[in-house]
Amino acid sequence: MKTKDPRIIIFSGKGGVGKTTVAASTALMCAKRGLDTVLISIDIAHSLSDAFQLDSDLHDHNRGEPLQICEHLWMQEVDIQEELDRHWKEVSNYLAALLGSSGMTEVLASELAIIPGMEDVISLLYINQYFIQKTYDVIIVDCPPTGESLRFIGMPSTLEWYINKIFKWQRNLFKVVRPIAKKLVDAPIPEDSYFGALHDLFLKLEGVDKILLNREITSVRLVTNAEKMVVRETQRAFMYFCLYGLVVDTIIVNRLFPMSLDDGYFKDWVMAQKRSMDQIQEIFSPIPIRAINILKEEVVGLEKLSEMGRLIYGEGDPSEILHRETIYEIVEDSNFYVMNMKLPFVKKDYIDLFKEKEDLVVRIGSFKRHVFLPRALLNRKPTQAKLENNVLTIKFAK
Repeated sequence: MKTKDPRIIIFSGKGGVGKTTVAASTALMCAKRGLDTVLISIDIAHSLSDAFQLDSDLHDHNRGEPLQICEHLWMQEVDIQEELDRHWKEVSNYLAALLGSSGMTEVLASELAIIPGMEDVISLLYINQYFIQKTYDVIIVDCPPTGESLRFIGMPSTLEWYINKIFKWQRNLFKVVRPIAKKLVDAPIPEDSYFGALHDLFLKLEGVDKILLNREITSVRLVTNAEKMVVRETQRAFMYFCLYGLVVDTIIVNRLFPMSLDDGYFKDWVMAQKRSMDQIQEIFSPIPIRAINILKEEVVGLEKLSEMGRLIYGEGDPSEILHRETIYEIVEDSNFYVMNMKLPFVKKDYIDLFKEKEDLVVRIGSFKRHVFLPRALLNRKPTQAKLENNVLTIKFAK
């Protein structure tokens, strides 16, 4: 049994940016360093098997289970239907019966019984299990597109709130009313085994939130393209991951056109990407940014994934924590929301703050940064700002 805690790396990004390819390349580079690595896909549209060019029969035979790709490397595409039978049988059976009582066909009711978020919960179960048992040295999570990634991160706190605030009285209430309700209503009433299954599931997830928030264990890597809309989505994700308390340790900018194309057909594309790269540096500094040129061929198979891995990490260790600081933090007191922003190497000068759509623009001398604002602060004006010890503190009146 391994003695060292596993390292967890979460990959997130807008759909279509090459996130799965980057995650697979990272996993392969970790394995090449002798680290037992598992790459878990929680995207309902799995594509890991395509990235590794797996034989379909071999993949189907190992459906939902870790499948060894090469020495030290496994991949796992979570199969929600298999996992429902294993972990959610009582819950899904009740939901299917409830939907079926409304007149739906059995097949349709079974499909709709897979409620949003189940994939996230099942994936968290595996992460918790592999971490506690120290099955692997590195656990890499290939998340679905950005919005769903944020749901995945927030799921432990949502479940804890439900168990602590609603679950107990709901279970006790049904114990009392179940005999009467069965006589009065046609719809199925959940048995106590339904609540027991939920409670058992919660116990298996216990502690996973602390693992995800441990900065010595878990970090997020955001994959983006140098395109205006994609950068905007990445900025939004970056802020929300910071609000959850996770560390984003690098930004990987994928599919850049080489500068050698700046005098031909692709000239305008190259210049637009250059402007986006300047914006990325402005938004995310001092977080490390890794820029990857688009490859000549599709990145599939071990050889091409290795090539991409070398472009991203060189001779470095992909499992290392590449940046340890949280750039943004928002706290509140009785009168203010307080945003703390780390700004290393910025000299104290006149601070200018102004709103630009959903952004707060911070200008200090020649330094300028666009900060995405969460909804709670969108309609509030900054009232105070000060820079001390490389931390800019901005107050928003409640």
